[in-house]
Amino acid sequence: MFLEMLQQRRSIRKYKKQTIEPPIIAQLIEAALRAPSSRNLNPWEFVIVDRPAKLAQLAQSKQHGSSFLQNAPLGIIICADPDRSDVWIEDASIAATYIQLMAESIGLGSCWIQIRERMQDTTNTAEESVKKTLGISSRLKVEAIIAIGFADEKLPPHRKEELQYQKVFYNEYGRSF
Repeated sequence: MFLEMLQQRRSIRKYKKQTIEPPIIAQLIEAALRAPSSRNLNPWEFVIVDRPAKLAQLAQSKQHGSSFLQNAPLGIIICADPDRSDVWIEDASIAATYIQLMAESIGLGSCWIQIRERMQDTTNTAEESVKKTLGISSRLKVEAIIAIGFADEKLPPHRKEELQYQKVFYNEYGRSF
């Protein structure tokens, strides 16, 4: 069942104009909070955004690959405290993935918007833009935004033949699986 879900999941960038109800948002939050973290330090924090004006602002936070957020009914910003854990990037990424998998499992589409190490323009980072828009503490780093909504596009699954099995090795690097 899980593999079937993974086989069907695609990054969705077009969403129906349909609100995501609070009980569904609560499920997404619970999934995020259940994500594993190194040494159980849980350095992540989340900002849930469902106001269209804020989503439109966030959609302008980087040069490429975020504009579709303005049409999503929900964005979840994944932040983490680097002073709390030296592997905050990994922990935040796991939580983001849990959010995406939960969204898929309950019939929602989602798409990762990378923020860390991306630019808004030639002088400002995407992270600075997101922090300013949402009033996020300077102690936190922003890893990503997950756009979520009811899909308004149907993308075909990636075929098994397209998977890069040549990158999988058995017992030692270079030995085909």
